[in-house]
Amino acid sequence: MTERVSIAGLQIDKQLADFVANEAVQGLEISAEAFWAACANVLNAHRDTNKALLAKRETLQAQIDEWHKAHRDTPHDVAAYKAFLTEIGYLVPEGPDFTIETANVDDEIAKIAGPQLVVPIKNARFAVNAANARWGSLYDAFYGTDAIDQSGDLAPAGAYNPVRGAEVIRRAKALLDDMAPLDGVAHGAVTAYCVVDGALLASHAGGTAQLQNPEKFVGYRGAPDAPEAVLLKNNDLHAEIWIDASHNIGADDAAHVADIFMESAVTTIMDCEDSVAAVDGEDKVEAYRNLLGLMRRDLAVTMEKGGKTMTRALAENRDYIAPDGGTLTLPGLSLMLVRNVGHLMTNPAILDDRGDEIPEGIMDAVMTGLLAQHDFNKTDMAAKNSKAGSVYIVKPKLHGPEEVAFAETLFGEDERDFGMPVLRM
Repeated sequence: MTERVSIAGLQIDKQLADFVANEAVQGLEISAEAFWAACANVLNAHRDTNKALLAKRETLQAQIDEWHKAHRDTPHDVAAYKAFLTEIGYLVPEGPDFTIETANVDDEIAKIAGPQLVVPIKNARFAVNAANARWGSLYDAFYGTDAIDQSGDLAPAGAYNPVRGAEVIRRAKALLDDMAPLDGVAHGAVTAYCVVDGALLASHAGGTAQLQNPEKFVGYRGAPDAPEAVLLKNNDLHAEIWIDASHNIGADDAAHVADIFMESAVTTIMDCEDSVAAVDGEDKVEAYRNLLGLMRRDLAVTMEKGGKTMTRALAENRDYIAPDGGTLTLPGLSLMLVRNVGHLMTNPAILDDRGDEIPEGIMDAVMTGLLAQHDFNKTDMAAKNSKAGSVYIVKPKLHGPEEVAFAETLFGEDERDFGMPVLRM
């Protein structure tokens, strides 16, 4: 039997109520009581609309089922089927042209074309790994995948195949030639990198060379005459050449390049929906606690690996010296979006004043809004998930414009009750 507490007319799983009171609202200006009052207001305003939209889905589905049964023995008539879908309101007329403007949108959403991951929020280790996938080793990616042939001499057999390793380095430096080519020489021929008067110079057997596009050099770490890292930028994505003569790979490299780190998964969807099964209060607390840790940037996982105990934490930001001598800080984590549950599901974690399970999409919306406050309230801009001051919600499985309008209204209620900036769907 689920133990519940009564707050604001809601019957709340005690685990969820304790999480909100003892963890989620800690450090925020809103109290647990005020949060649950806001939750009840949103629920009472929208539960019947949610139910009516689902009833409309069922009616439409029943009509579509009957149409197919009636036409099972006849060739499919596209025109007739489209007319039928229009008649029952499944297809609606296209509206007039319109324009829309959005504000407070981070570059990772608006401008940067990069990979996006989707990860189950209930698995803390997966969530940490996905957030940290903003940066990845190009050497590891080439070595461990079939981007390079895995047969014959190139097979990744045993602890390490030096033939494959040499091909990894060749391919990686060839990629640098595509991204940020040097003038008259390949990156594979470089014996040293240095920074002179804010420009990247590459030494080679025939002298020195600059980048064909000098603006692609955007930063470095260490001393200018012997940098520990060189940062390049191409199409708004960064690549860091890591230089370390003491590293087992860097020691054997002519320029002491130990690895190349690529800016990779610039966004990650932390999924509360399809990739997880959150069927009760305990499950929802597990999901929300991980999201809280992501927003506070203190989510960490302790695990056993190879007989040793290790802790995997969220990556720190990456700091560089800019070519003009200033500082440049890049995010260590991907920008995180939260995928809320759609309109269809209910969850027994909260019962309303009628004794009905709360629509899970409404519960996710208010909880996401609450937990996002931890990101909004940070004074250190570099530590924020959203530098633009937004929270990004992925709302799945919306059936038609009415459901889209309902989702926007629901998010608007969150904005009003929590005094939030505009939520982005």
